[in-house]
Amino acid sequence: MTTIHLGISTCPNDTFAFHGLMMRQVDWRGLTFNVELIDIQQLNDRLFLGEFDVAKTSFHAALLLAVETVVLPSGSALGFGVGPLLLSARSGETPSRPEQITLCPGQHTTATLLFKLFYPATTEIRHTVFSDIMPQLKQARADFGVCIHEGRFTWQNEGLGLVEDLGTRWERETSCPLPLGGIVARRSLGSEVISTVQAVILDSLKLALNNPAAAFPTMRQYAQEFDDAVLMQHVDLYVNDWTVNLGEVGQNALRQLSLRAQTIGLVPAESVALDVFAG
Repeated sequence: MTTIHLGISTCPNDTFAFHGLMMRQVDWRGLTFNVELIDIQQLNDRLFLGEFDVAKTSFHAALLLAVETVVLPSGSALGFGVGPLLLSARSGETPSRPEQITLCPGQHTTATLLFKLFYPATTEIRHTVFSDIMPQLKQARADFGVCIHEGRFTWQNEGLGLVEDLGTRWERETSCPLPLGGIVARRSLGSEVISTVQAVILDSLKLALNNPAAAFPTMRQYAQEFDDAVLMQHVDLYVNDWTVNLGEVGQNALRQLSLRAQTIGLVPAESVALDVFAG
């Protein structure tokens, strides 16, 4: 029996999609899953260390891991209107000076890639856990912060300013949905095991979509925001048809991300393109 070390993030779209798998409410199809739930940057870091067989990762990190991993068709977070928000501690300010500080949710997150893409060499970047970004901005310990996850829906209650929706800018410049993160599997698992993992994840996702309320206990257990309406707002935004299957539109968005990352030197020009598993 093959054991799969699976890492996913604590954000509601992941706990929603993987509730069925975690609670073993779907058939594991002969596999055993050892599941860890941690912050997205921790997932990225530990993927680089080779600690997971299958994991959710930022597509920024996936670009750097493309030789070793393949992207699964199901489980991704991408879409229109899903981008990170660039917030300011003081309304009306924009990143423009090297002495200013911008908080980003991890070196290899797609949110950090977008900030570097649209605001190159404007401020000092410091990385911190996503849930600490808004509290530190409120305490004026930084000038700007790139906000992800539930904070996208609650920032207006915190007295912060909105500089820009980075996802909206991406959409305007590329005409593509914004690819945030996806599920990658190590190529060393082999096609048969990867295909089985993909099938289990798709079963779990379909189970949640057919009965969303059943996932609430799992979502609440790991969420930063406990209001069910906010949790469902998060799911409605980040879980869509491209989560079920990336398709050609999703694959084109990944190509755009790769090309733009290459133009600013975040990945080597000769880097391997992201490969979506085809079975």
